[in-house]
Amino acid sequence: MKLIKQIKDDPQLRDSFNGLAMKTFGLSFSEWWRRGYWTDSYIPYVFVDGGKVVANASVNLMDLMWHGQPKRYIQIGTVMTDAAYRHQGLSRTLLQEIIGDWADKSDALYLFANDTVLDFYPKFGFQREREYQYSSPAHSNQGMARKLDMETEADRQILLRHFQMSNAYSQFPMRHNVGLLMFYCGSFLKETIYWIPEFDAVLVAEKENDTLLCYDVFCDGEVPMTDLLGVVAAPDVAKIIWGFTPKDTADCAVAPLEEDDNALFVYAGKENLFADHKLMFPLLSHA
Repeated sequence: MKLIKQIKDDPQLRDSFNGLAMKTFGLSFSEWWRRGYWTDSYIPYVFVDGGKVVANASVNLMDLMWHGQPKRYIQIGTVMTDAAYRHQGLSRTLLQEIIGDWADKSDALYLFANDTVLDFYPKFGFQREREYQYSSPAHSNQGMARKLDMETEADRQILLRHFQMSNAYSQFPMRHNVGLLMFYCGSFLKETIYWIPEFDAVLVAEKENDTLLCYDVFCDGEVPMTDLLGVVAAPDVAKIIWGFTPKDTADCAVAPLEEDDNALFVYAGKENLFADHKLMFPLLSHA
């Protein structure tokens, strides 16, 4: 059995990795890779046996901003082991390898865990932290928004151009990681992306009953963010839930995210902003 780091350019291992991801999570990385969104910011650490990927833990290089300072975080994700190879310590070895490679090259390491493994990650020095999510009253606003078609190259370019502006309204925005952005916007959330030409803004937002979940906003930040959301908010929308931590929280309510199935763990040996601040990682940054 062999440990290999980064497999995106190896067709056999990439296909095997994709098969294991489908079997484990029901996720396919094939189209994401085909469109060029699997970049060097996504690094699977895999165990290979007989040409087959049997275990994985992936490194996601995360560039974030905090109070004007760039941060390099490492998010660990896609942790999976083939059923026939479990209970052999493969995940343990992969996590130790990742920590050894990246602890000294990053400001922080973190991961999100489901409720079946909440006792596993503390063994490696990760401690559970609570995230907080903000919400605001909604109001409608005049303006015109156009839904972007992610099957159209021109519309994809509109999204990507605005992503380079980052989220001017966020305390803790993700930057540069086009791969993660398009993992969501190229598939699961492709029907939720709106362009407002008047304000030169792109929103990723989804309505559920009387609530609008705003995953992210990409623009220069000159217009109040509730005014932007008002353009896409239907008249019956009463509340906006923010998928990131707003800079301006004056009119916001805040509540802890109580999610055992998406629990945040932060490596204790590095920076931990969550110990002293009511924050959340942007929803579009989750690997």
